[in-house]
Order: sequence, then C-alpha cells, then structure tokens
Amino acid sequence: MPEPARILQGEGFLLRPWRSDDLESLLRHANDADVSRGLRDRFPYPYTREDGEAFLGGRVLAPGTLNLAIEIDGQACGSVGAQQGVAERGHTAELGYWLGQAHWGRGLMTGVVGLFAPWVMDELGLFRLQATVVDFNLGSARVLEKNGFQEEGVERCAVYKRGVLHDLRRFARVRTALP
Repeated sequence: MPEPARILQGEGFLLRPWRSDDLESLLRHANDADVSRGLRDRFPYPYTREDGEAFLGGRVLAPGTLNLAIEIDGQACGSVGAQQGVAERGHTAELGYWLGQAHWGRGLMTGVVGLFAPWVMDELGLFRLQATVVDFNLGSARVLEKNGFQEEGVERCAVYKRGVLHDLRRFARVRTALP
C-alpha cells in the first residue's frame, strides 16, 4: 500500500503519519471508555502504554492499512484510516476513525472524513469506501451522511460488546468511474 504522499491540511486539523513521539498524546486521548465503546476490541479500554507502543510499532492494524493521525494544536488526538480489500474486493476499503472526547461536538470529524474520504479513494483507486457504525453511535452516522455516505442496511445482532448485543449500521460512498 502506498505511503501518504503528503500531509493533508484541514480546517483546524492536520492528517499526517503517526510518529513515535505521539505516544503520550495517544495515551491521553485513547484511554477513555467512551472513545473505545464504539470501536473494535483491538482498541482496548483501559488503553495502556503497551497498547500505544504496539499501535505505533505497527503491531495492531492489519498490514497495508493506511492510517493517519489527526493532529489538533500540535497533538495527535485521533486517527482515521482505510483497510483495502484484496482480490476481487481490492476496489473497496473499510473506513475507520476515532477522536479524543475533548474534541467531540465541534464538527472536526465531519471535516476529517470530508478531507480523507475523497483523498483515500483517489490514492487507492477505490470505487467503494464503506464503514460500519454501532447502533448507538448517532454522531458517527451523521458524520458519514454529511460526507456523502449512504446507509445500505443493518447487520442485526452483529456485535457483542461489554455485555450488550448491538446492531451495526452499514454505510458506503461509491463511484462508478475513477478520475
């Protein structure tokens, strides 16, 4: 998978590769039960120093995942990434993102996805960028809808997290031709 060609500048944030000196900021924003509750279990709570070191060392995400830090005021406060499919699904990628709770409710993630989605679709030659959202995460669903993702359906009883069964809502942004 190609390395990001440049730093992406957004309104009030940068998207850039993760660096080893992001560890303290990563720990400060990731060690939050509310941040982790809507994410896959590979994003644990509590989020320990060992978890952060494993992530920054490339030992958490699947090989080939394009993942960028969301930098706000000089600090890595979240992440956005895409994992491309293989073989006949190589034209599709799964979008994922999170943001430290201190930055919620300001429209930043809408801006992040708005900048990242078209860029990563061009960078990876994608026809489809998809994401799933746990049923209670209405804010994340709104972020996707505001950025041209359409809801395609619900995967019923798809996630069992912290003792509760949840549905997953599936969203996708598609195009039928490459630029």
